Amino acid sequence: MTASAEATTTAAAPSGAAAVRPFWSRTSVRVVGGLVVPVALLALWQAVTAFGVIPTYRLPAPVDVVNAAVRLAEDGTLWRHIAISVQRVVLGFAVGSVVGLAVAAVVGLTRSGDVLLSPILAGFRAIPSLALVPLLLLWMGIGEEPKVTLVAIGAFFPVFTTVAGALRHVDPHLVEMARSFGLRGWELFRTVQLPATVPSLVSGLRLALAQAWLFLVAAELISASMGLGYLLTDSQSTGRVDRIFLAIVILAGLGVLSNALVTLLQRRVLRKWS
Repeated sequence: MTASAEATTTAAAPSGAAAVRPFWSRTSVRVVGGLVVPVALLALWQAVTAFGVIPTYRLPAPVDVVNAAVRLAEDGTLWRHIAISVQRVVLGFAVGSVVGLAVAAVVGLTRSGDVLLSPILAGFRAIPSLALVPLLLLWMGIGEEPKVTLVAIGAFFPVFTTVAGALRHVDPHLVEMARSFGLRGWELFRTVQLPATVPSLVSGLRLALAQAWLFLVAAELISASMGLGYLLTDSQSTGRVDRIFLAIVILAGLGVLSNALVTLLQRRVLRKWS
């Protein structure tokens, strides 16, 4: 074998080894592995209810929760609860993310914005979500506006915090080079600074979506006549523990689904911008 052939073989070996994905990184393994703990918890849930370890008025059997879902789905009530809650989350998440990105640009790129806005935003962030509900009801009434606003507030802070911090740490040499080519203001932000913060932005959006679901339930627990939060409150007042667990399971499922969608978005965006 010639020296050039040996070099080619040696160079090809690492690339072939790198093509083999680690066991825990395979898609099938991640899907099956992600089901192991939920299935185990479901089996444990079934066991403790079947053997009477916990009385059914405290922990209903899984089949009772399924029956409650079927009864609510037959008359369309369940789908209305889900649709309204999803609509509130989507609207609030979109508004909160856009506003969070805009404020993060002001705070992260300007010294004056950092000095003027960071202290008051830190104070607002420390306010519990339930403390805002009476004030929003007083200002906006009992319509959709206070609920969507509360969800938007929940989505705002993760996006603002992650993006503002990332903008402060953009490579100054990269910015200086862009300025030497005549980029200023919006063009500099759009073409250099924002792409440099894409990983942080996607992480912020992921956290914002999870926060949006938390703030949604806080809003619907108090001031709603439809939605999954209302289903929780109504089921508590009527003693329907099976419906309480149903609402919790649906919220968990929607959270997993929304997180999966953001994960897909994250992979596409990072593949494009990294």
